[in-house]
Amino acid sequence: MQKPKKIILDCDPGHDDAIAMILAASNPHIQLEAITTVAGNVELEKTTLNALRMCDILGLEDIPVARGAEQPLVREREIAPTIHGKTGLDGPIFPEVPKKAVVDQHAVDVIIEKVMASNDDIYLVPTGPLTNIALAIQKEPKIVEKIREVVLMGGGTFGNWTPTAEFNIYVDAEAADIVFKSGASVTMFGLDITHQTIASEAILKQISEIGNPVSHLVSELLIYFSKSYKQVFGFDGAPIHDACTIAYLIDDSIFDFEKVHVDIETEGNYTYGTTCVDRLHVTGREPNVKFAHQLDYERFWRLIVSALRGG
Repeated sequence: MQKPKKIILDCDPGHDDAIAMILAASNPHIQLEAITTVAGNVELEKTTLNALRMCDILGLEDIPVARGAEQPLVREREIAPTIHGKTGLDGPIFPEVPKKAVVDQHAVDVIIEKVMASNDDIYLVPTGPLTNIALAIQKEPKIVEKIREVVLMGGGTFGNWTPTAEFNIYVDAEAADIVFKSGASVTMFGLDITHQTIASEAILKQISEIGNPVSHLVSELLIYFSKSYKQVFGFDGAPIHDACTIAYLIDDSIFDFEKVHVDIETEGNYTYGTTCVDRLHVTGREPNVKFAHQLDYERFWRLIVSALRGG
């Protein structure tokens, strides 16, 4: 039997981060080593609170949760309340104070400690801005050769925060530049793939009919998230961006990939935060990213619905 994959989930919950957490916590092929938080969808205080709340719901008492970076490396912080609401997880009602508490260590130190103590078998799974990952690489460059894979949600060949830049990369493009240039093995789930995951009315109906507490929570999350995407982007449903990372680690055959070179734009007046994805290999540069571009929609949602059913 295949050993479970050890992951550190670096997140900014976030409706889709929460669903990624559910998928990771429920699958025997995934072994959560730690959850680290970063400012992104909302401020760090709120993303950390949301991670703790999700741990309570999922019974993750033994998984350390560590607070990370409050600010990007260089720029002022930006958040996304128009998408995720003021709390970052608007929709459901949570207990005000979580039972679980954060550990004393900073997220960057947790990442370094876990990776350096590993047998080169830890996957870093950032589903928010890449600030913590970049800081860890800067503080201890030796982690690069020990990271099994960086499996991230971010970027794309078009944008959702500016015309050309996706939110996670835009928020801290300098951090993304460090990660993409680090030499680590990077697998990228950008908007090209995540916009193929939209939760349809039929999917929402399937989830609502499961009838357990976690499926009820996900129904509430998706109802709010879908309304946000309708209001802001005109979408008929919400794309579950971050869950792609965990779905890939469970069953990579759900996705199709290309090996491409990706650079991060950190200077352009109109293009800051753009992931310059060289799909036609016009630069002649060596590929540095495994770029997801197609998925099997039915299998993707079957995996999530099965997790919510508890099997």
